[in-house]
Amino acid sequence: MLLLALGALLLLFCSLDVWYFLRGAQVFIQAWFQPRIRDILAEQSIEGMVLPHDLDYLGHMNNSRYLRECDFARFHHYMRNGLFMASRKLGAKLVVGASTIRYRRSLVFREAFEIRTKVLGWDEKAFYLEQRFVSKKDGFVSAIMLCRQNVVHCSPETIIEFICKKKVRECPEFPEDLKHWMNFIAASSQALRAESGLEGKNK
Repeated sequence: MLLLALGALLLLFCSLDVWYFLRGAQVFIQAWFQPRIRDILAEQSIEGMVLPHDLDYLGHMNNSRYLRECDFARFHHYMRNGLFMASRKLGAKLVVGASTIRYRRSLVFREAFEIRTKVLGWDEKAFYLEQRFVSKKDGFVSAIMLCRQNVVHCSPETIIEFICKKKVRECPEFPEDLKHWMNFIAASSQALRAESGLEGKNK
């Protein structure tokens, strides 16, 4: 019986990224019991530490782990400011449409850090967020990420109005670096549509 249980457990770990789902559950529970943040634009933070399974061959935090940690930080952010529950009630889905990360200094084994997440603004199709990895050792920004969170089957404005129970306030002006990044995304999309012969159909 013990061998069967161990075999089933091994099969589960081989078939699914079990730690991902466990971490997601932990973030959900943590955010559920924390106070709500009423300001959609307020910065929030979540703490972390570089563990053995985060490391690459050089002993640094693996590049892909930064993106994974950003996923959890955004989920925590949406839970606390109401975006997650509001989108579910409205039948909307929040999916990543684009992301860019810049690495400035490696995070090493057992180094504590926090991820600071904030919504920079929105347009008719997506929210735009900035996420920073800040070392707890000296406050250095080790990495910074921009993320476009597409809203499917709804609009950002509708979600915000649902949360605030009033007409949405004007979106803040986008920072210059975000404007350049949005232009890059638009140019890339246009080039790919032209490459696929779809440019004329989307006009």
